Amino acid sequence: MLAGIYYGAMYGGSTTSILVNIPGEAASVVTCLDGYQMARKGRAGPALGISAFGSFIAGTLSILGLMLVAPPLAQMALKFGPPEYFSLMILGLVILTFLASGPMWKALIMACIGLFIGCVGMDSITATFRFTFGLLELSDGVGLVPVAMGLFGVSEVLFNVEKSMKRSVFETKIQNLFPSRKDWGESFWPILRGTGLGFFLGVLPGGGSLIASFVSYAIEKKVSRTPEKFGTGMIAGVAGPESANNAGSGGAFIPLMTLGIPGNAVTAILLGALIIYGVQPGPKMIIDHPKLFWGVIASMYLGNGMLLLLNLPLIGIWVKILKVPYPFLFPLILLFCLIGAYSLNNSVLEMGIMVLFGILGYLFKKFRYEGAPLILAMVLGPLMEHNFRASLGLFDGRLPGFFERPISAVIMGIAIILLLLPLIPGVKKRPAIGDAED
Repeated sequence: MLAGIYYGAMYGGSTTSILVNIPGEAASVVTCLDGYQMARKGRAGPALGISAFGSFIAGTLSILGLMLVAPPLAQMALKFGPPEYFSLMILGLVILTFLASGPMWKALIMACIGLFIGCVGMDSITATFRFTFGLLELSDGVGLVPVAMGLFGVSEVLFNVEKSMKRSVFETKIQNLFPSRKDWGESFWPILRGTGLGFFLGVLPGGGSLIASFVSYAIEKKVSRTPEKFGTGMIAGVAGPESANNAGSGGAFIPLMTLGIPGNAVTAILLGALIIYGVQPGPKMIIDHPKLFWGVIASMYLGNGMLLLLNLPLIGIWVKILKVPYPFLFPLILLFCLIGAYSLNNSVLEMGIMVLFGILGYLFKKFRYEGAPLILAMVLGPLMEHNFRASLGLFDGRLPGFFERPISAVIMGIAIILLLLPLIPGVKKRPAIGDAED
Protein backbone atom coordinates (compact mmCIF):
# COMPACT_ATOMS: atom_id res chain seq x y z
CA MET A 1 0.00 0.00 0.00
CA LEU A 2 2.77 2.45 0.96
CA ALA A 3 4.69 1.65 -2.23
CA GLY A 4 1.49 2.24 -4.22
CA ILE A 5 0.98 5.62 -2.55
CA TYR A 6 4.60 6.54 -3.33
CA TYR A 7 4.56 6.00 -7.09
CA GLY A 8 0.85 6.90 -7.29
CA ALA A 9 1.76 10.39 -6.07
CA MET A 10 4.27 10.68 -8.90
CA TYR A 11 1.45 10.08 -11.39
CA GLY A 12 -1.15 12.28 -9.72
CA GLY A 13 1.13 15.25 -9.13
CA SER A 14 1.18 16.10 -12.84
CA THR A 15 -2.61 16.64 -13.01
CA THR A 16 -2.64 19.65 -10.66
CA SER A 17 0.59 20.98 -12.19
CA ILE A 18 -0.89 21.02 -15.71
CA LEU A 19 -4.45 22.15 -14.91
CA VAL A 20 -4.01 24.44 -11.89
CA ASN A 21 -0.32 25.43 -11.96
CA ILE A 22 0.05 24.05 -8.41
CA PRO A 23 2.41 21.05 -8.08
CA GLY A 24 0.69 18.04 -6.49
CA GLU A 25 4.04 17.19 -4.88
CA ALA A 26 7.59 18.53 -5.02
CA ALA A 27 8.77 16.42 -7.97
CA SER A 28 6.00 17.94 -10.16
CA VAL A 29 7.20 21.54 -9.76
CA VAL A 30 8.97 21.47 -13.14
CA THR A 31 5.87 20.10 -14.91
CA CYS A 32 4.12 23.40 -14.12
CA LEU A 33 6.52 25.34 -16.35
CA ASP A 34 5.43 23.89 -19.71
CA GLY A 35 2.41 21.77 -18.73
CA TYR A 36 0.36 24.75 -17.54
CA GLN A 37 1.29 26.77 -20.62
CA MET A 38 0.14 23.87 -22.83
CA ALA A 39 -3.19 23.89 -20.95
CA ARG A 40 -3.55 27.65 -21.49
CA LYS A 41 -3.11 27.03 -25.23
CA GLY A 42 -5.92 24.43 -25.19
CA ARG A 43 -3.51 21.46 -25.21
CA ALA A 44 -4.22 20.15 -21.69
CA GLY A 45 -5.24 16.78 -23.19
CA PRO A 46 -1.90 15.97 -24.89
CA ALA A 47 0.00 17.28 -21.82
CA LEU A 48 -1.94 14.99 -19.48
CA GLY A 49 -1.69 12.10 -21.98
CA ILE A 50 2.07 12.27 -22.52
CA SER A 51 2.54 12.67 -18.76
CA ALA A 52 0.59 9.45 -18.16
CA PHE A 53 2.24 7.43 -20.96
CA GLY A 54 5.73 8.73 -20.09
CA SER A 55 5.17 7.82 -16.44
CA PHE A 56 3.94 4.34 -17.42
CA ILE A 57 6.93 3.66 -19.72
CA ALA A 58 9.46 5.00 -17.19
CA GLY A 59 7.82 3.15 -14.31
CA THR A 60 7.84 -0.16 -16.20
CA LEU A 61 11.50 0.20 -17.28
CA SER A 62 12.55 1.15 -13.74
CA ILE A 63 10.86 -2.02 -12.38
CA LEU A 64 12.86 -4.09 -14.88
CA GLY A 65 15.99 -2.28 -13.69
CA LEU A 66 15.09 -3.03 -10.07
CA MET A 67 14.67 -6.75 -10.90
CA LEU A 68 18.05 -6.88 -12.68
CA VAL A 69 20.14 -4.73 -10.32
CA ALA A 70 18.80 -5.66 -6.88
CA PRO A 71 19.85 -9.36 -6.65
CA PRO A 72 23.54 -8.87 -7.64
CA LEU A 73 23.76 -5.77 -5.42
CA ALA A 74 22.38 -7.80 -2.50
CA GLN A 75 25.06 -10.45 -3.15
CA MET A 76 27.77 -7.77 -3.01
CA ALA A 77 26.28 -6.30 0.15
CA LEU A 78 26.70 -9.65 1.94
CA LYS A 79 30.34 -8.62 2.39
CA PHE A 80 29.17 -5.78 4.63
CA GLY A 81 29.61 -6.04 8.40
CA PRO A 82 28.59 -3.59 11.19
CA PRO A 83 31.41 -1.08 10.36
CA GLU A 84 30.42 -0.98 6.66
CA TYR A 85 26.73 -0.56 7.51
CA PHE A 86 27.48 2.25 9.97
CA SER A 87 29.67 4.00 7.37
CA LEU A 88 26.97 3.57 4.70
CA MET A 89 24.33 5.09 6.97
CA ILE A 90 26.62 8.03 7.72
CA LEU A 91 27.13 8.52 3.97
CA GLY A 92 23.37 8.36 3.34
CA LEU A 93 22.73 11.09 5.92
CA VAL A 94 25.62 13.26 4.64
CA ILE A 95 24.44 12.97 1.00
CA LEU A 96 20.90 13.95 2.00
CA THR A 97 22.16 16.98 3.95
CA PHE A 98 24.52 17.90 1.09
CA LEU A 99 21.68 17.80 -1.46
CA ALA A 100 19.11 19.47 0.80
CA SER A 101 17.88 22.90 -0.21
CA GLY A 102 19.32 25.74 1.81
CA PRO A 103 22.51 25.78 3.92
CA MET A 104 24.06 22.43 4.80
CA TRP A 105 24.31 23.36 8.49
CA LYS A 106 20.50 23.56 8.69
CA ALA A 107 20.13 20.06 7.27
CA LEU A 108 22.81 18.76 9.70
CA ILE A 109 20.90 20.30 12.64
CA MET A 110 17.73 18.52 11.46
CA ALA A 111 19.64 15.23 11.17
CA CYS A 112 20.97 15.62 14.73
CA ILE A 113 17.43 16.27 16.04
CA GLY A 114 16.29 13.11 14.21
CA LEU A 115 19.13 11.06 15.73
CA PHE A 116 18.17 12.30 19.20
CA ILE A 117 14.49 11.39 18.68
CA GLY A 118 15.63 7.94 17.48
CA CYS A 119 17.39 7.43 20.86
CA VAL A 120 14.16 7.85 22.85
CA GLY A 121 12.91 4.58 24.40
CA MET A 122 14.50 1.43 25.81
CA ASP A 123 18.19 0.80 25.17
CA SER A 124 18.44 -2.40 23.12
CA ILE A 125 21.53 -3.63 25.01
CA THR A 126 21.23 -2.37 28.62
CA ALA A 127 17.37 -2.28 28.67
CA THR A 128 17.42 1.11 30.43
CA PHE A 129 14.86 3.80 29.57
CA ARG A 130 16.17 6.95 27.87
CA PHE A 131 14.36 10.31 27.59
CA THR A 132 10.92 8.75 28.25
CA PHE A 133 10.01 11.15 31.13
CA GLY A 134 8.28 8.27 32.90
CA LEU A 135 5.79 7.72 30.04
CA LEU A 136 5.31 4.02 29.29
CA GLU A 137 4.03 4.86 25.79
CA LEU A 138 7.53 6.12 24.92
CA SER A 139 9.31 2.93 26.05
CA ASP A 140 9.22 1.64 22.44
CA GLY A 141 10.40 5.01 21.14
CA VAL A 142 8.63 7.88 19.41
CA GLY A 143 6.28 6.56 16.70
CA LEU A 144 7.40 7.23 13.14
CA VAL A 145 3.87 7.63 11.75
CA PRO A 146 2.72 10.46 14.10
CA VAL A 147 6.00 12.31 13.53
CA ALA A 148 5.78 11.95 9.73
CA MET A 149 2.08 12.94 9.60
CA GLY A 150 2.75 15.97 11.79
CA LEU A 151 5.91 17.03 9.99
CA PHE A 152 4.52 16.67 6.45
CA GLY A 153 0.70 16.66 6.78
CA VAL A 154 -0.35 18.96 9.62
CA SER A 155 2.47 21.44 8.97
CA GLU A 156 1.45 21.69 5.29
CA VAL A 157 -2.11 22.59 6.30
CA LEU A 158 -0.93 25.20 8.82
CA PHE A 159 1.53 26.63 6.29
CA ASN A 160 -1.09 26.91 3.53
CA VAL A 161 -3.83 28.40 5.76
CA GLU A 162 -1.92 31.69 5.98
CA LYS A 163 -1.35 31.85 2.21
CA SER A 164 -3.99 33.20 -0.17
CA MET A 165 -3.84 30.63 -2.97
CA LYS A 166 -5.88 31.32 -6.08
CA ARG A 167 -6.71 28.35 -8.29
CA SER A 168 -8.11 28.68 -11.80
CA VAL A 169 -9.16 25.27 -13.11
CA PHE A 170 -9.84 25.26 -16.85
CA GLU A 171 -13.51 24.88 -17.66
CA THR A 172 -12.87 23.82 -21.26
CA LYS A 173 -13.50 20.20 -22.15
CA ILE A 174 -10.32 18.16 -22.00
CA GLN A 175 -9.92 16.24 -25.23
CA ASN A 176 -7.25 14.51 -27.39
CA LEU A 177 -5.72 12.72 -24.39
CA PHE A 178 -3.84 10.45 -26.81
CA PRO A 179 -0.82 12.43 -28.09
CA SER A 180 -0.44 12.85 -31.85
CA ARG A 181 2.39 11.35 -33.92
CA LYS A 182 4.18 14.70 -33.80
CA ASP A 183 3.85 14.81 -29.99
CA TRP A 184 5.29 11.29 -29.74
CA GLY A 185 8.16 12.29 -32.04
CA GLU A 186 9.04 15.22 -29.77
CA SER A 187 8.64 13.13 -26.58
CA PHE A 188 10.26 9.79 -27.44
CA TRP A 189 13.88 10.68 -26.62
CA PRO A 190 13.01 12.91 -23.62
CA ILE A 191 11.09 9.93 -22.13
CA LEU A 192 14.07 7.57 -22.60
CA ARG A 193 16.59 10.13 -21.32
CA GLY A 194 14.37 10.94 -18.34
CA THR A 195 13.95 7.23 -17.53
CA GLY A 196 17.70 6.51 -17.52
CA LEU A 197 18.56 9.65 -15.57
CA GLY A 198 15.74 9.19 -13.05
CA PHE A 199 16.63 5.57 -12.37
CA PHE A 200 20.33 6.37 -11.83
CA LEU A 201 19.61 9.31 -9.50
CA GLY A 202 16.93 7.30 -7.69
CA VAL A 203 19.51 4.64 -6.75
CA LEU A 204 21.78 7.26 -5.12
CA PRO A 205 20.89 8.04 -1.48
CA GLY A 206 19.50 11.56 -1.31
CA GLY A 207 18.87 11.65 -5.08
CA GLY A 208 15.42 10.47 -6.09
CA SER A 209 12.51 11.94 -7.99
CA LEU A 210 12.87 15.61 -7.06
CA ILE A 211 16.43 16.10 -8.31
CA ALA A 212 15.80 13.81 -11.31
CA SER A 213 12.91 15.95 -12.59
CA PHE A 214 14.93 19.19 -12.35
CA VAL A 215 18.03 17.71 -14.00
CA SER A 216 15.90 16.14 -16.76
CA TYR A 217 14.30 19.52 -17.55
CA ALA A 218 17.73 21.18 -17.68
CA ILE A 219 19.06 18.47 -20.05
CA GLU A 220 16.04 18.70 -22.37
CA LYS A 221 16.45 22.46 -22.57
CA LYS A 222 20.17 22.02 -23.29
CA VAL A 223 19.75 19.47 -26.11
CA SER A 224 16.74 21.20 -27.69
CA ARG A 225 17.13 23.07 -30.98
CA THR A 226 14.76 25.73 -29.63
CA PRO A 227 15.67 26.17 -25.92
CA GLU A 228 14.12 29.64 -25.89
CA LYS A 229 10.65 28.04 -26.30
CA PHE A 230 10.90 26.13 -23.02
CA GLY A 231 8.44 27.61 -20.55
CA THR A 232 5.97 28.47 -23.32
CA GLY A 233 4.36 25.02 -23.70
CA MET A 234 6.96 22.52 -24.98
CA ILE A 235 5.78 18.91 -24.68
CA ALA A 236 9.39 17.71 -24.12
CA GLY A 237 9.39 19.85 -20.93
CA VAL A 238 6.54 17.68 -19.65
CA ALA A 239 7.60 14.24 -20.97
CA GLY A 240 11.22 14.28 -19.68
CA PRO A 241 10.65 15.38 -16.04
CA GLU A 242 7.52 13.24 -15.60
CA SER A 243 9.41 10.17 -16.84
CA ALA A 244 12.39 11.04 -14.63
CA ASN A 245 10.41 11.39 -11.41
CA ASN A 246 8.62 8.05 -11.94
CA ALA A 247 11.85 6.22 -12.78
CA GLY A 248 13.43 7.84 -9.71
CA SER A 249 10.75 6.41 -7.42
CA GLY A 250 11.47 2.91 -8.81
CA GLY A 251 15.23 3.31 -8.45
CA ALA A 252 14.86 4.45 -4.83
CA PHE A 253 13.69 0.95 -3.89
CA ILE A 254 17.12 -0.54 -4.75
CA PRO A 255 19.17 0.88 -1.82
CA LEU A 256 16.16 0.36 0.47
CA MET A 257 15.61 -3.32 -0.41
CA THR A 258 19.25 -4.40 -0.86
CA LEU A 259 21.18 -2.28 1.66
CA GLY A 260 18.47 -1.20 4.09
CA ILE A 261 19.36 2.43 3.37
CA PRO A 262 16.45 4.76 2.55
CA GLY A 263 17.38 7.50 0.09
CA ASN A 264 14.60 9.96 1.00
CA ALA A 265 11.82 10.66 3.50
CA VAL A 266 9.27 8.39 1.77
CA THR A 267 11.55 5.34 1.65
CA ALA A 268 12.49 6.10 5.29
CA ILE A 269 8.81 5.65 6.18
CA LEU A 270 8.75 2.43 4.13
CA LEU A 271 11.81 1.23 6.07
CA GLY A 272 10.03 2.02 9.34
CA ALA A 273 6.94 0.08 8.19
CA LEU A 274 9.03 -2.98 7.28
CA ILE A 275 10.86 -2.91 10.65
CA ILE A 276 7.51 -2.62 12.51
CA TYR A 277 6.47 -5.91 10.85
CA GLY A 278 9.75 -7.61 11.75
CA VAL A 279 11.32 -7.41 8.27
CA GLN A 280 14.87 -6.04 8.13
CA PRO A 281 15.62 -4.67 4.64
CA GLY A 282 19.14 -5.49 3.52
CA PRO A 283 21.21 -8.13 1.70
CA LYS A 284 19.25 -11.04 3.22
CA MET A 285 15.80 -9.65 2.46
CA ILE A 286 15.56 -11.34 -0.96
CA ILE A 287 16.61 -14.65 0.64
CA ASP A 288 14.61 -14.40 3.90
CA HIS A 289 11.50 -12.68 2.53
CA PRO A 290 11.33 -13.49 -1.21
CA LYS A 291 7.51 -13.37 -1.28
CA LEU A 292 7.51 -9.82 0.08
CA PHE A 293 10.30 -8.61 -2.21
CA TRP A 294 8.83 -10.04 -5.42
CA GLY A 295 5.32 -9.21 -4.19
CA VAL A 296 6.23 -5.52 -4.07
CA ILE A 297 7.67 -5.73 -7.60
CA ALA A 298 4.49 -7.48 -8.81
CA SER A 299 2.42 -4.72 -7.18
CA MET A 300 4.45 -2.15 -9.13
CA TYR A 301 3.51 -3.82 -12.43
CA LEU A 302 -0.16 -3.91 -11.42
CA GLY A 303 0.00 -0.37 -10.04
CA ASN A 304 1.52 1.01 -13.25
CA GLY A 305 -1.32 -0.47 -15.31
CA MET A 306 -3.99 0.69 -12.87
CA LEU A 307 -2.60 4.22 -12.72
CA LEU A 308 -2.66 4.49 -16.52
CA LEU A 309 -6.33 3.48 -16.46
CA LEU A 310 -7.07 5.90 -13.63
CA ASN A 311 -5.19 8.84 -15.10
CA LEU A 312 -6.76 8.96 -18.57
CA PRO A 313 -10.48 7.99 -18.44
CA LEU A 314 -11.18 9.54 -15.01
CA ILE A 315 -9.47 12.88 -15.60
CA GLY A 316 -12.86 14.65 -15.45
CA ILE A 317 -13.39 13.45 -11.87
CA TRP A 318 -9.96 14.69 -10.78
CA VAL A 319 -10.79 18.13 -12.20
CA LYS A 320 -13.97 18.18 -10.06
CA ILE A 321 -11.94 17.28 -6.94
CA LEU A 322 -9.55 20.17 -7.65
CA LYS A 323 -12.50 22.56 -7.27
CA VAL A 324 -13.11 21.59 -3.60
CA PRO A 325 -12.58 24.84 -1.61
CA TYR A 326 -9.65 24.86 0.80
CA PRO A 327 -11.86 25.73 3.85
CA PHE A 328 -13.48 22.29 3.37
CA LEU A 329 -10.32 20.45 2.33
CA PHE A 330 -7.96 21.44 5.18
CA PRO A 331 -10.20 20.42 8.13
CA LEU A 332 -10.75 17.03 6.44
CA ILE A 333 -6.98 16.51 6.10
CA LEU A 334 -6.50 17.34 9.80
CA LEU A 335 -9.36 15.02 10.78
CA PHE A 336 -7.89 12.07 8.85
CA CYS A 337 -4.44 12.75 10.34
CA LEU A 338 -5.86 12.73 13.90
CA ILE A 339 -7.86 9.52 13.25
CA GLY A 340 -4.76 7.88 11.74
CA ALA A 341 -2.53 8.84 14.68
CA TYR A 342 -5.05 7.63 17.29
CA SER A 343 -5.94 4.38 15.51
CA LEU A 344 -2.32 3.10 15.60
CA ASN A 345 -2.32 2.23 19.32
CA ASN A 346 -5.50 3.98 20.57
CA SER A 347 -3.16 6.49 22.19
CA VAL A 348 -3.98 10.13 22.88
CA LEU A 349 -0.25 10.73 23.44
CA GLU A 350 0.48 9.84 19.79
CA MET A 351 -2.14 12.39 18.70
CA GLY A 352 -0.31 14.94 20.87
CA ILE A 353 3.04 13.96 19.30
CA MET A 354 1.54 14.47 15.83
CA VAL A 355 0.16 17.92 16.75
CA LEU A 356 3.50 18.90 18.37
CA PHE A 357 5.47 17.90 15.26
CA GLY A 358 2.85 19.62 13.11
CA ILE A 359 3.60 22.91 14.89
CA LEU A 360 7.36 22.23 14.74
CA GLY A 361 7.05 21.35 11.04
CA TYR A 362 5.23 24.63 10.41
CA LEU A 363 8.07 26.54 12.11
CA PHE A 364 10.66 24.52 10.15
CA LYS A 365 8.93 25.50 6.89
CA LYS A 366 8.79 29.16 7.94
CA PHE A 367 12.51 29.24 8.67
CA ARG A 368 13.41 26.95 5.71
CA TYR A 369 14.53 23.85 7.58
CA GLU A 370 13.86 20.62 5.65
CA GLY A 371 12.00 17.77 7.35
CA ALA A 372 13.52 14.94 5.25
CA PRO A 373 16.91 14.73 7.10
CA LEU A 374 15.05 14.57 10.43
CA ILE A 375 12.84 11.65 9.34
CA LEU A 376 15.74 9.76 7.75
CA ALA A 377 17.96 10.23 10.83
CA MET A 378 15.10 9.21 13.14
CA VAL A 379 14.66 5.90 11.26
CA LEU A 380 18.40 5.24 10.88
CA GLY A 381 19.28 6.34 14.45
CA PRO A 382 18.64 3.02 16.26
CA LEU A 383 20.28 1.03 13.41
CA MET A 384 23.30 3.35 13.41
CA GLU A 385 23.66 3.06 17.18
CA HIS A 386 23.44 -0.75 17.06
CA ASN A 387 26.05 -1.03 14.27
CA PHE A 388 28.30 1.58 15.91
CA ARG A 389 28.35 -0.31 19.22
CA ALA A 390 28.86 -3.65 17.45
CA SER A 391 31.77 -2.11 15.48
CA LEU A 392 33.42 -0.75 18.65
CA GLY A 393 33.17 -4.28 20.08
CA LEU A 394 35.07 -5.57 17.03
CA PHE A 395 37.71 -2.83 17.25
CA ASP A 396 38.16 -2.99 21.07
CA GLY A 397 36.74 0.52 21.34
CA ARG A 398 39.12 2.08 18.77
CA LEU A 399 37.48 4.62 16.44
CA PRO A 400 40.29 4.40 13.80
CA GLY A 401 39.08 0.84 13.17
CA PHE A 402 36.49 2.24 10.75
CA PHE A 403 39.36 3.33 8.49
CA GLU A 404 41.21 0.00 8.67
CA ARG A 405 38.61 -1.97 6.68
CA PRO A 406 38.76 -1.07 2.94
CA ILE A 407 35.02 -0.74 2.16
CA SER A 408 34.30 1.18 5.38
CA ALA A 409 37.32 3.46 4.82
CA VAL A 410 36.24 4.38 1.25
CA ILE A 411 32.64 5.12 2.32
CA MET A 412 33.78 7.19 5.32
CA GLY A 413 36.26 9.05 3.10
CA ILE A 414 33.51 10.05 0.64
CA ALA A 415 31.30 11.23 3.55
CA ILE A 416 34.13 13.38 4.99
CA ILE A 417 34.87 14.91 1.56
CA LEU A 418 31.19 15.84 1.11
CA LEU A 419 31.11 17.41 4.58
CA LEU A 420 34.22 19.50 3.85
CA LEU A 421 33.30 20.54 0.29
CA PRO A 422 31.16 23.59 1.31
CA LEU A 423 34.11 24.87 3.41
CA ILE A 424 36.49 24.92 0.42
CA PRO A 425 36.73 28.44 -1.12
CA GLY A 426 35.38 28.56 -4.66
CA VAL A 427 33.24 25.43 -4.27
CA LYS A 428 29.63 26.49 -4.20
CA LYS A 429 26.79 24.35 -2.98
CA ARG A 430 24.29 23.54 -5.71
CA PRO A 431 21.31 25.96 -6.04
CA ALA A 432 18.50 25.16 -3.63
CA ILE A 433 15.81 23.13 -5.31
CA GLY A 434 13.31 24.45 -2.79
CA ASP A 435 13.58 27.89 -4.41
CA ALA A 436 12.63 26.64 -7.90
CA GLU A 437 8.93 27.40 -7.35
CA ASP A 438 9.83 31.08 -6.88
